[in-house]
Amino acid sequence: MQLTQARVPIRWTAIWFVACLSLALPALASSPSKGSCMPAFPLDASWRGADAAYSIPLPDGRDVWIFGDTLYGQSRSILPSGDPLMVRNSIGISSCDAHGKATLAHVIRRDANGDAKDIFAAQHPHTWYWAMDGFFYNKNLWVTLLCARNAPKNSPSAMGFETCGTDLAKVSGLGAEAQKWKIEYFPLVPDGVKAYPSASAVVDGQYAYIFALYEVGNRPALLTRIPLTGLIDPRRNLEYLAADNTWQKGFDPGKAKHVMETGNTELSVRWHPELGKWIAVMLDPAGFSDKVLLREAPSITGPWTTGELIYRVPEMQPIFAQYDKDTFCYAGKEHPEFEDPGSLVFTYVCNSMDPKKLPGESWLYFPKSVQMPWPKP
Repeated sequence: MQLTQARVPIRWTAIWFVACLSLALPALASSPSKGSCMPAFPLDASWRGADAAYSIPLPDGRDVWIFGDTLYGQSRSILPSGDPLMVRNSIGISSCDAHGKATLAHVIRRDANGDAKDIFAAQHPHTWYWAMDGFFYNKNLWVTLLCARNAPKNSPSAMGFETCGTDLAKVSGLGAEAQKWKIEYFPLVPDGVKAYPSASAVVDGQYAYIFALYEVGNRPALLTRIPLTGLIDPRRNLEYLAADNTWQKGFDPGKAKHVMETGNTELSVRWHPELGKWIAVMLDPAGFSDKVLLREAPSITGPWTTGELIYRVPEMQPIFAQYDKDTFCYAGKEHPEFEDPGSLVFTYVCNSMDPKKLPGESWLYFPKSVQMPWPKP
């Protein structure tokens, strides 16, 4: 016979409630803090530092970390050319156990001879890839690849390199050992456009959105997108947000909307449902700045705020114990998957204008993580 609520004795209702509560409390108590699962980035026997540090969550709870110029070897070594011993890109895979302990495994690709290679191999002569942000879709990981090459000696480029296009990598077989992941390459934007979608990538609805830094004037941020169903041919299906707020086929930076009046080569753009806002975190685009900024927008297309100062990088302060005038910091980005309610988690990297200083400065050139209360409005 089906019981109605009126026929259930009150004492049994109370007993049932207490029993359920007693079962729930231990589970709640043992639930690890997301913040405790944020990995550290210590130097180890082979991994000697890197930059970029984008994080891409996978459905199984792991995070894939994308690293740029990665130092490796038994020590930080400087080659006869004056460059550090490094590969141009590598990855890390972090996970969190039931007790909230984070682990991070570094992955540097090795060839048949055991020599270190880039995870993402350059597809164009005399170039390399800086792997950037990415997203997961339909069992695959997609990573934006910014093409770079050495700048001509008469180039005004202060850092000695120039960008030369963007491609996309499709990474499949994620259940296997990372060395065995299959990587396919797809062209996206060719050399010469001066705006290469790569700075931040995120899936929203039926599209993958990718921000691009336009390397002219005040260097604004532009916005492109690819229908998820169009990833079979990303270049053919690429669209850009035009100045009149319409989406147009292809990519014409000169006709694109300046979504942010000043952009950055690296930043994070992520949706925060608890705030009902898009949040962008970056180092101040002014360059060689110690300011970490947070921008907000109701839509990924904007309007974006100019940025709230939320943190000043200590390594660039003269009172810092190891302060050096050659130190500069960059690569600021948020990692929402590691945030507890009311907290903000981001990373940045500091480097030196003089690479020869890297061997003697073990505090330099690896991601630094910051966990802080969410900035008050």
